Amino acid sequence: MTPRPHLLPAAFVAALIALSGCAVGPEYTPPRDPAPAAYSEAGPWKEPAPRDTLPKDGWWKIFQDPVLDGLEARARAASPTLKAALARYDQALAAARIDRAQLSPSLSVAPSAFRERFSGNRQSPTPSSRFEYTTNSFDLPLQLSYEIDLFGSLRRALESATASAEAQGAAYQGVLLVLQAGVAQDYFALRSLVAERQLLRENVALLSDALDLVRKLRRGGANSDLDLYQAEAEMETVRAGELASERSISRAEHSLAVLVGESPEGFRVEDGPLAEAAPAVPVGLPSDLLERRPDIAQAERLLAAASARIGVAKAAFFPSIGLTAIGGVNSNDLNTLLTAGSREWAVAPFATLPLFRGGANLAGYREARAAYDEALATYRTQVLTGLQEVEDGLSDLRLLGGQADALKAAVAAAQGAVRLSTVRYKAGLVSYIEVIDSQRTLLASEVALTQARADRLTATVFLIRALGGGW
Repeated sequence: MTPRPHLLPAAFVAALIALSGCAVGPEYTPPRDPAPAAYSEAGPWKEPAPRDTLPKDGWWKIFQDPVLDGLEARARAASPTLKAALARYDQALAAARIDRAQLSPSLSVAPSAFRERFSGNRQSPTPSSRFEYTTNSFDLPLQLSYEIDLFGSLRRALESATASAEAQGAAYQGVLLVLQAGVAQDYFALRSLVAERQLLRENVALLSDALDLVRKLRRGGANSDLDLYQAEAEMETVRAGELASERSISRAEHSLAVLVGESPEGFRVEDGPLAEAAPAVPVGLPSDLLERRPDIAQAERLLAAASARIGVAKAAFFPSIGLTAIGGVNSNDLNTLLTAGSREWAVAPFATLPLFRGGANLAGYREARAAYDEALATYRTQVLTGLQEVEDGLSDLRLLGGQADALKAAVAAAQGAVRLSTVRYKAGLVSYIEVIDSQRTLLASEVALTQARADRLTATVFLIRALGGGW
């Protein structure tokens, strides 16, 4: 049986669609970089529970600080940096949808109506007659165009766009993690400055009482003007340090306000104590970093996008095949526009085969391969950076813990020295310079201990960020 002529285009299209199941270019597989079995640091940390039962967000709650909880919530709601990252993610999703639409036929309607007058003196082949007349034309066509993705160019482009969107989603999570860690670290730095200011205030009060004692002893002739001058100088020096800490606190509050997404004017953080100990962090295994860290996930998705673009570049060597079809009605009278006699249609399959482009296709393919190699190197660098940051965080916690213990002992010894030197001064056995030296040592040790505690808290945040946040 001979096929009907009007069925030939449909059969041609069906055959091409059946052949369009393949796609040129490499099939992407995630890289398998070996990770060490364990971290070199021996602790301190705790063993992680199964990740599927633990929250991925709210990691800062392990510090059990309601003020920090509130700041994190405000930052997530108002940070312009985070909103910009979310907008970039939305753009990437929309771009992927555009590429997905390229796989579907394009259908449009282009109605038109016009009235035209023909000249009686127009050129015409002899012996054709010429006469002037006016006519109408009403057209209601549907236009269909479809590129048959026989070699997978459009599908590879969609793969690349989808992976790029997923990379942008990971980038958003990375910005969120950096924001959350920044808020926590700035908060603990502010708490440290407030605790330091409190120490300076207490020392100013103690030095003021000591200055009164020195003045009484001077009036009784038990000491010299040198002791009086030294006591006044020491008190004013500590007072100047208190004012400097006030300045640092104001700047820290302003920086934290911008990070949270609020105006520095009127921004205040409720006073509270600085935690003396940092919570234990579930570290897990080095291989877990590949699942936890958003930057590694972003690098891996960009690698997948680069792999798909190789297929797009390779498909440029092959023919492009498609179909254009038009169907509708046309008439010079509205009354007959929708009648059967006004129907018209056309089907036009097409194919385009690249013959010579001056080496552009080959250069494009080589560019795509080089971009993949770059993305692979970037991914491996990101993995190594993640491992390094975790090791840094673990060593910082261990060493800062030992430093804090040493400073606790130093504070206790300095307190004893202050008590003894004060007794000796009141008994007239030593000059006031010995009291000043012991007080300076005590203040320096207390400030250093406060800073070490804050550093340990910020190091804990750094480690959590290095681990990718939630666990």
